[in-house]
Amino acid sequence: MTDDAFFHAPFIGSRQEVKPEWIDYNGHLNMAYYNVLFDTCIDEAFLALGLGPDYVRRRNASFFTAEVHLCYVRELKLGDPVRASVQMIDFDEKRAHFYQELHHAADGFLSATSEQVTLHVDMAARRVAPWPADVMERLARMKQAHDGLGRPERLGRSIGLKKK
Repeated sequence: MTDDAFFHAPFIGSRQEVKPEWIDYNGHLNMAYYNVLFDTCIDEAFLALGLGPDYVRRRNASFFTAEVHLCYVRELKLGDPVRASVQMIDFDEKRAHFYQELHHAADGFLSATSEQVTLHVDMAARRVAPWPADVMERLARMKQAHDGLGRPERLGRSIGLKKK
């Protein structure tokens, strides 16, 4: 069963805090742990959508991330409270495209963005497989709710050096 709160847009994950072991020699959150924060939020979103560990066990299917593009906007430091959000951008019969933002939970500033494509995987075959019909319906419902948010300004960014 799904949590109808998930279909409010965007999905807002639980409050998290920057841990001491995540701080690097520059005195700020190490780049690897931004992915941990985003991944925790996506896991919460999938759980609310009925696609958590029970889904993996019952259906012998899971989700693998195929691609991630992370942008660092403003640094975070030890103890900073944060909250990530998830917006569904699109999906098809085997993939989903999500956009996430990580905000400082007290001061509200944008710290980072993450854009990712997730694949639905048959765990027995270890191959990409179509979403079941009931999941397609939930994804369609989520996308409809999230379409009202519009296109995020930072969506679809590419990496490279500007020519001078």
